[in-house]
Amino acid sequence: MSRLQNLPYQLQKSLFNRSVLKVITGLNNFDQKLVTKVARSASVGGADLLDVACAPNLVKAAIESSALPICVSSVEPESFPAAINAGASMIEIGNFDTFYPKGRFFDADEVLSLAIESRKLLPNVVLSVTVPHILPLDKQGKLALDLIEVGADLIQTEGGTSSHPIKSGVLGLIEKAAPTLAAAHSITKSFEEVACKAPVLCASGLSDVTVPMALASGASGVGIGSAINGLDNELEMIAMVRTLRHAIESSKCLLSDSIL
Repeated sequence: MSRLQNLPYQLQKSLFNRSVLKVITGLNNFDQKLVTKVARSASVGGADLLDVACAPNLVKAAIESSALPICVSSVEPESFPAAINAGASMIEIGNFDTFYPKGRFFDADEVLSLAIESRKLLPNVVLSVTVPHILPLDKQGKLALDLIEVGADLIQTEGGTSSHPIKSGVLGLIEKAAPTLAAAHSITKSFEEVACKAPVLCASGLSDVTVPMALASGASGVGIGSAINGLDNELEMIAMVRTLRHAIESSKCLLSDSIL
C-alpha cells in the first residue's frame, strides 16, 4: 500500500486530481504569530496543505488555527519525529532556497543521504524531498528517480529565490518562475520514461500567472510561500489564496477542454 494513502482523504483527492495548493510559511520561519496568521488564511482561502518549519510548537499552533494537514520542512532529519508526534501529517527535506544566499549548497549525494536517514527514522510517514535547482536539469531528473527509489513519496522543485527577472509585470512573473517550471517539466518527463507515478509539486517563485504553467508542465500541484506570507494582513492573504485556488481550478478546466 502506498504511504500516500496515510494522508487525509481530501489531500489524496487533490493529489489524484493534480490540483494541490500548498501554502508554505518557510523552512526558517519560526515566528509563531505569523505562522498562525498564514495557517488561518490558508484554511479559509481553500488551500490543501500547510508547510511549516519543523518545530512542535508551530505544528500545534497551525493545527489549532486551521483545518489543514501539516507538512514540516527541515534539513535535519532528527527533528522530524517530534513534529510528527505533535500532529504533522508528512515531512519534507528542503526547500533549499534560503540557504543559497549564505553560501550553503546541497549536492545530490547529500540530499539522497538526508532522504535515506529520514526514511529510516519514520518508515511509514509520507516523505517529500526537494530537488536542488542548482543541479543541471538532467541531473535533477536523475536525483528525483533516485529519491523515489530510496523511499521518497513526493518530489518538489524550487528555484524562484535565485531567479532575477529583468522584465516587469507578467513577463517578470514568468521569468521568476522559469527555473521551477523547467524543473517540473524535466522531472515529470523523467518519471514518464520509467512509468514512475510519484507526484511532483512545483514550488518557489510562482504566482497566479504561472500556476497554470506549473500544472501544464506536469506538476500535481504547487507550493506558494512569499506571495502569501509576505502580505500585510489576513484579508490580503485569504484573497491571494483564493486567487491561487481559482487559477488552479481554471487551468484544470482548460486542460480538460483541450483534451476533449
